[in-house]
Amino acid sequence: MNLIRVGVVVLFSLLAIRVSAQTDTTNIKSYADQVMVRANLDTNIESYIFTEGEKENAKQQIFSINNKTKVSLSIDYRIISATLSFAPKFFEGNNDNYLKGNSSYTDFSIRFFPKRFIQNLYYKNVKGFYIENMKEVFPAWKEGDPYTQFPDLRVQSFGGSTSYILNKNFSARSIYTQGEWQKKSSGSWIPFLDYDLTIFRNKVQEQSLKETQYKIGANMGYFYNWVLGKNVNIAPFLALGLGGKFSTYQNVQGDGIRTNAQYLTLRMEGGLHVGYNTDRFLFGGKMNFSAYAYNQTRSQVVQNNSVYGLLYIGYRFAPPRVVENTYDKIQKKIPVL
Repeated sequence: MNLIRVGVVVLFSLLAIRVSAQTDTTNIKSYADQVMVRANLDTNIESYIFTEGEKENAKQQIFSINNKTKVSLSIDYRIISATLSFAPKFFEGNNDNYLKGNSSYTDFSIRFFPKRFIQNLYYKNVKGFYIENMKEVFPAWKEGDPYTQFPDLRVQSFGGSTSYILNKNFSARSIYTQGEWQKKSSGSWIPFLDYDLTIFRNKVQEQSLKETQYKIGANMGYFYNWVLGKNVNIAPFLALGLGGKFSTYQNVQGDGIRTNAQYLTLRMEGGLHVGYNTDRFLFGGKMNFSAYAYNQTRSQVVQNNSVYGLLYIGYRFAPPRVVENTYDKIQKKIPVL
């Protein structure tokens, strides 16, 4: 767990440098009365790393998808932000079907920002994996040969997170969705719960396999928004978490016996956001990572790692009257909105 140790050091180093952030006062400009549309282009490196063996003798198999670039379209209004992401086939790296097989990727997420809370919900559907580190697993494999493929391996995830901003002068929306602009540099601790239901499906030798995983974790993160002038901000963050995973495995077409297991999980995520903002136009980039690991047995470790860079561009405009009226009607029935 060297990655976790490094994360702890970085987190406390950041706190030592920015300890005064908790007492900063700040002015926050809201764009809640505007509709914002945003287009994102990002590299999506979704992989599951299975490690077996002790230390020097450990062997890894890295299962990846054949989609390296995805497009996201977002729309924000008031306290709601919704995003739809997919992986177009015309991007280079998304269409090496002969070598790596056919993969598909879709996810939808929606965020709510009631006062100092952040509520995120998402659905993700990924299908079609291949073994990325073929040379390590099969020494006789040569560059240009097809990778070992798992076209029927499908991963569906339903999940979310609930966060609370401890510093009332800190704007998380200015980092997450650019729905606000923070005029003065400030930081905040943000504790959050994450929860997830993931279903793995695969076919091996005509037998259908299914595994259901339930995960829940408690996390603590530190976010800092460093404002440069009137239009530029740089925002690093780092979060560490501890939780549990509950798994149910079943051979659907075989004996049908269910196998249950429970694991202790460790999670770390972090990133850096750089943005440029005006009242109408905005653009910027992000580099994020997440690492999730648990011990399946004493000699087996499973990791789900995700690393991506993102570029975005957006535009704000006054809401059409039909949008404003519809939202007002919904708000009367759901006051939290």
